[in-house]
Amino acid sequence: MGIIDFIVKLTNTFWGWPILIVLLGGGLLICFRTGFVQIRYLPFILKQTFGRMFSSNVGGEGSVSPFQAATAALASSIGAANIVVAPSIIFTAGPGAVFWMWIAAIIGQATKFSEIVLGIKYREKNEDGEYVGGPAYTFKKGIGGTLGKVMGFLVSFFFMIEILPSITLQTISAAAPLEQLGMSRIVSAIIITVLVVLVAYGGIKRIAQVTEKMVPIMAAIYIIAGLIVIFMHIDRVPAAFGLIIGGAFNPKAVAGGAAGAGISALIRAGAARGCYSNEAGMGSAPYAHATAVTDHPCRQGMWGIFEVIADTIIVCTISALVVLVTDLYKNPEMQDIGVERAFNSAFGQIGTAIIAISLFLFVLSTIIVIVFYAEKQGEYLFGTAVGKIVRLIACGMVILGGFVSFENAGVFLDATLGLVVFTNMLGMIILSGELKELVDDFFKNPKYYPGAKK
Repeated sequence: MGIIDFIVKLTNTFWGWPILIVLLGGGLLICFRTGFVQIRYLPFILKQTFGRMFSSNVGGEGSVSPFQAATAALASSIGAANIVVAPSIIFTAGPGAVFWMWIAAIIGQATKFSEIVLGIKYREKNEDGEYVGGPAYTFKKGIGGTLGKVMGFLVSFFFMIEILPSITLQTISAAAPLEQLGMSRIVSAIIITVLVVLVAYGGIKRIAQVTEKMVPIMAAIYIIAGLIVIFMHIDRVPAAFGLIIGGAFNPKAVAGGAAGAGISALIRAGAARGCYSNEAGMGSAPYAHATAVTDHPCRQGMWGIFEVIADTIIVCTISALVVLVTDLYKNPEMQDIGVERAFNSAFGQIGTAIIAISLFLFVLSTIIVIVFYAEKQGEYLFGTAVGKIVRLIACGMVILGGFVSFENAGVFLDATLGLVVFTNMLGMIILSGELKELVDDFFKNPKYYPGAKK
């Protein structure tokens, strides 16, 4: 057995039940610790997030508005995975996997909420006077002692070595739509690098100013186009939901995809793809949210719930439905291009253009933000000056995408991402006892929550 085959086998095992026990089991523990905040206070959360996207300032300290911080985090999580990977689980595990992706997302809402809440609680100011935070800071200060320092170092180190090659892979993905327009990959990579440098070197304020405009526009283009496809096949929507729900509990009765997959395989596929898409459990979002102006950690934490709803419940679901209502899921050859073909069926060649534009914008926004994330890992591990050097290296990884293929890189990224998730969720489980106090302090205080008893 070669080294690549060994890593693949080990990674597949690691991304099986070990990670999912930590993700789903730890997530359920956090749900209980927070009193299922994502369900119990959903109307209020929707009002405070979707209802206040463009007027989200609430006072307090920070560098960017709550919505700007949320769009920066969303820019990282809404990417090619939403268009390609999310519907691919239908082909590999069957339509029922979408149901388990939803369940994992509901659990993940509490996880992401809590990551941000603790990230705000334990944030600090760096040498430049900017707020910084994230799992590394949370574990170092929250868990404390040698264990906290070790876990903080590991989660940051694993994340950094996962991000850097990921930037190159993301660049290759972003260059693909430009190549379809006749542009060489090298020229595409240079253009992407220039765009990323112009934004990333403006710091979190410029990044947030760009993402607050870019994310709503790119999401709206894809969502509206997807809904048009769905409404053109509105008579098949009930059957599509029937496939999803029926297949979730009786996968062998559903044709298409991996029709014989068991329920355990569906849960693994749905939960893993959900984590990849919305990043709940990865601990990435607090690095952006730690910069937000807010008057309470829980108020900013609600934007984490908003992100999972937008990313998985809305965007990923649209991707899955367009493949189901057009019956493309029945053809295994459509696994990687199912959404594009579905758009083609509705819009002709314009559909290809919509997917190309969406993919480019989704991936470009992701690259911009993960360059910032890479800088913050270098800053935590080695100081502010080294963090800026890491930002330069990260920008170099962008242009590298024009020259390399990075075969088998996905195996390495899956392995390192697994280490990030495992370390982050272990720390969240250890600190979960603090969450009830923070949630009660917000939702039982009429100053913050109007429904609280006086």
